[in-house]
Formats: sequence, C-alpha cells, structure tokens
Amino acid sequence: MLKLILAVVPAAVFAQNASMSIEDYKPKSTLVVPQHPVTRAKYPFIDVHNHQNSTMPVAELDKLVKDMDGLNLQVMVNLSGGYGDRLEKGVANMKGHYKNRFVVFANIDFTNIDDPEYNKRAAAQLERDVHNGAQGLKIFKNFGMDLKDTKGQRIHVDDPRFDDVFETCARLKIPVLIHTAEPWSFFQPMDQYNERWLELKTHPGRARPPDKYPSWETLMGEQHNLFARHPNTVFIAAHLGWLGNNLAELGRLLDRLPNVNTEIAAVLYELGRQPRFAREWLIKYQDRVMFGKDAWNAQEYYTYFRVLETADEYFDYYRKYHAFWQMYGLDLPDEVLKKLYYKNALRIIPGIDRSAFPD
Repeated sequence: MLKLILAVVPAAVFAQNASMSIEDYKPKSTLVVPQHPVTRAKYPFIDVHNHQNSTMPVAELDKLVKDMDGLNLQVMVNLSGGYGDRLEKGVANMKGHYKNRFVVFANIDFTNIDDPEYNKRAAAQLERDVHNGAQGLKIFKNFGMDLKDTKGQRIHVDDPRFDDVFETCARLKIPVLIHTAEPWSFFQPMDQYNERWLELKTHPGRARPPDKYPSWETLMGEQHNLFARHPNTVFIAAHLGWLGNNLAELGRLLDRLPNVNTEIAAVLYELGRQPRFAREWLIKYQDRVMFGKDAWNAQEYYTYFRVLETADEYFDYYRKYHAFWQMYGLDLPDEVLKKLYYKNALRIIPGIDRSAFPD
C-alpha cells in the first residue's frame, strides 16, 4: 500500500520539497488525541495588555466591541493612551462611547529630559492625565534600551529622574505596567543553540547585539532595582517579566517584592510547553498574575483559552516564529482562572465596573 501511494506522487514534488528552506517547514502532526478547541473564555475577562488607537472612528470601535463580546472580553486595557491632549481625547472617545468596556493607561512625556525640572514636570503631567481619565501608567520598552539624553547617554530603567513619576503613581494608587528588555534569547548569539533562531531569522530587527544594547541581565537588574526602590508603587511586569522560561526565578522575585505583579501577554508559548510546572506555579502565585494578550487578533485568543482551560495535548501555537514547539493545556482550577481572568485586575486597576463579573 505504501508503494502504491508513493507511486502516484509526481517526482517533481519530491524535488521541490528537497530544496525547501527551514522557514517553509510547517509539519502537520499525525498524532490523534482528544481535542477541545475553545473560542470563548469560560468567564468574562479583562485583558490588561492591549494596544489600540484611542481615537479610532466609532465604526471601528463598534466592531472592536462586537469582537470582544464574542470572546467574553469584558474590559480591554489600552496601554497606548499617550499623554496630554491625546490622552484626554482618547479617553473621551473610548469611554464616551463604551463607558465600562475600556481602560486607558497614560504614557510618559520624555521631552526635554535633561531639564533640571523635568522630574516635577513629568509627574505633574501624569497627575493631569489621571485627572482626565487615565487609570494607570504604561512604560514602553524603549525605556532602558533606546532612550538617551542629549549627551547620548542611555537612560537607565532605574534612573532617579523618574522617581517623582513613580511616587505619584503610589500616591494616586494607579499601577505601572512596565515592559523592560526583550526575551533573553534575543540578546544571545544567533547560532545553532538559540531556540529563537527562526524568529530572529524571519525578524532580524528583533536581535539585541551587545554592540548596540546593554545585556539582558543589566536591563532586568535595573528593573528590579526600580521595583525595590518604590515599595509603595504597584508594578505589573509585562510578559511574565521575561522569566516565563524560569518560573522558579520569577517566583523568587515575587516573593521578594510584594508590590510586583505580572501578566501573560505574548508569552503563552512559555506556559504551554511546561504544563505541569506552570499549572503548579500559577496555583501558587494565583494572586499575582493577570491575563494579557498584546497584539490584537481575536482568533489568537482561542489558543490562550485552550492552554488555560483545557487538558488538551500537543496542539499548535498561534504563531510559528514565537515557538516551534507544541502547546499543552494547563486545565487550571476555576478559582485560579477567575483570578487570572478578572479578579486580580479588579483589585489592582482602579475604576473598573465590577457589575459584569461574577463574585
């Protein structure tokens, strides 16, 4: 039978496949196991890590909310709120049309960063932004990696010029969601041992070579110093703090710094390849982790739901270049799911309407 099947395959197909590049390799698993795809979250959830144009036309906003309804996404946090007039207009647009479906975080104005009064001015701007509807502060990854002063010196993540900003967050009781650095592998040589080789091959701009960037250890050390220096400020370390591949170390960080929380945006591939330990870890740290997705694509949420809610085995991740490995479900207990999906965010982010969420 095998010989008969091979005989009907044109020889040209074999020749073509023989020259196929690694980027083209997309194997289809022959494994037959029970499958339970999930297209809607079991509980209404809050996505604490998303990026939208706050001033999008109403028709686009309506479409976005319709897609959110299909996913059971009750509240989306838009981290790209900006500051000043942009922030105010964005809040008016998103919350003006859908009062309880969106949260907008402010961003820092880095203009004239060498001005001796910069720290006070930046803190005052943030306070105005909160008065105009911002419910948190987002720090983007350029902070620490690319941002420089007028002398060309890198701005460190724990630069004291921003102390007033972070202390303002503590006083106003708003969280700081901060993205520092990138995955550890992006800072390593692009060789045969780098597990993100394919992503760096297809997206070369993501590499962080040492002649242009500080090391991963330097950047994360600065971030952790920042957390420790502001114990009254609530921080959310984006993307599992890039420690999803070393959850034990992330746990030690959370144990040491009770003001630090985290979220799972764009790092589901780490949890889905270690289902037993990740499940154990999420149960242990169930009060410190929130749901996040990052880039908006409604269908990509399905993989998140399947990893978190089911015990399925060996299924595809939603992007090939993030992970060449398959996913496994964690089958999280309901109470852990509720905390991950909405309870922790309700506790940490002020001003979210609670009426749409179960007790």
